[in-house]
Amino acid sequence: MFLLNWQLALAMLVLMPLMLLITGEVTRRSRAAFRTVQHNLGALNAVMEENITGARVVQAFAREKDVYATFHEVNSKYRKAGMTADIITAALGPMFTTMMTITIAVAALLGGWLAIGGILEVGVLAAFIIYIMNFFRPMRGIAMLYNQLQSALAGAERIFQTLDVEPTVTDRPDAPPLAEIEGEVVFENVSFSYGVEPPPTPAPRGRGNGRMPGANGRRDPGEESGPERVLENISLHARPGATIALVGPTGAGKTTIISLLSRFYDVDEGSIRIDGHDIRDVQQASLRKQLGIVLQDTFLFSGTVRENIRYGRLDATDEEVAAAAELANADSFIRLLPRGYNSQVSEQGNNFSEGQRQLIAIARAILADPRILILDEATSSVDTRTEVQLQQALLRLLEGRTAFVIAHRLSTIRNADEVLVVNDHRIIERGSHEE
Repeated sequence: MFLLNWQLALAMLVLMPLMLLITGEVTRRSRAAFRTVQHNLGALNAVMEENITGARVVQAFAREKDVYATFHEVNSKYRKAGMTADIITAALGPMFTTMMTITIAVAALLGGWLAIGGILEVGVLAAFIIYIMNFFRPMRGIAMLYNQLQSALAGAERIFQTLDVEPTVTDRPDAPPLAEIEGEVVFENVSFSYGVEPPPTPAPRGRGNGRMPGANGRRDPGEESGPERVLENISLHARPGATIALVGPTGAGKTTIISLLSRFYDVDEGSIRIDGHDIRDVQQASLRKQLGIVLQDTFLFSGTVRENIRYGRLDATDEEVAAAAELANADSFIRLLPRGYNSQVSEQGNNFSEGQRQLIAIARAILADPRILILDEATSSVDTRTEVQLQQALLRLLEGRTAFVIAHRLSTIRNADEVLVVNDHRIIERGSHEE
C-alpha cells in the first residue's frame, strides 16, 4: 500500500488501532459471557442430575412443582447467558463490515481529493480500495474464529481448574512400595482436623515409634486454636488377624479413623504404622492394594455383575470370580438373574437391592484378598434375613485378616477382639464385648 500512495496508507494505519481496540473489547466481553454460560450450564446439569437421581424422593414428598420451578429458574439463567454470548459473538461480524465500510469511505474521500489535485491516479485509488477489501475479509474471518475460540477456552478453563488441583496427600519422591504385610496396625497419639494443611512429609522413619518431634497429640499452650479437632490423641494397637470394632455416636470420628488408615488424609500429629512402617513413608497405591473396604453405601459401576466383582482384582479368572461370589453368599441370587454373571448393572446399581449390592461388594473384597479389611456399617441398611447372609459372608471374609469394623448393631461387633468406644473425638472406653 505504501508503494501505491504513502498518504492513503498512512491514513489507513491511523484506523488500525481503533479496529484492534474494538476487536479486543468484543473478545474480552465474549470470553466473560461464555464463562458465565459454562457456569450456568454446570448449575443446570447439577440440578438435573440431582433430581433425576432423587426422583423417588421428589415424588414421595410431592415436590414436582418446586423442582420444576427450580429447574425453570436455573434454565432461564442459562438461556439468558447463552443469548448474551451469542449476541456479542454475532456483533463482531457487522462491526468488521462497518469498519471496512468506513475505511473504504475514508480512502475514497481522501483519494478523490488527491486525484482532483493530480497527486493520485484514479486507477491507483481503485486498486487501493480493492486491497482494503482483500485485507479486511481474512481479518474478519480470523476475528470470528478467535471469537468462537473464546467459547472453547471458557469450557477448557473449567476442565483445567479440575486438572490443576494439587492432591493434598502425596508420596515422597523416593517412597518405596509397601511389601507384603502381616496386618499389625498401630495408631500412636493421632490427632486430625479437616481443613488443616498437613505437615510436610517427614524423613523416613524406621521401626521406632515414628513420632514426629513435639507430636504428643496435645496443643501447645500458646498455639492458635484453628479448626476444631475431629480426632484428638487417638492410640490403638491391632494385632495381625484381630478384629477391632469402632462404636459411638454419629460424628464422633469413627469414619475419619478408617479414612486416615487408608491415607485419604494425612494426620496432623502422631503416626499410623502398619507392620512398623509409617504409612506416610510408603506409596499410597501399594498401601491401598492391601486394604479392602466395604462401605455402607455400596457403589457399583455400570457394566456386568462379573466386571463389578472383578474390580477387586482385574486379573481374576471367571472361576475365581464365581468362587468369591459363592463365599460371599452372592452366587445363589446371581445365578437366578436372566444372564447370570453377565447381567447388566444399571447406574449405581439401582436395579439391585441394598442387600444384593452389599453381597456383591463383599465378593469384590474377598476377591481382592486384602490383609487389612475395613467395614463401615456394612449391614446397617438390610433386613434381618439378609443380615444373616451378610454375617456369614463377613465371617469368611474376616478369617485371618486384620479388620476394622464400624457398626451399631450388636450382632456385628459381638465377635470383635476389641471394642473401642469413640466419643467427643477421643477413645473413651476399650475392651472386649463381654467387658
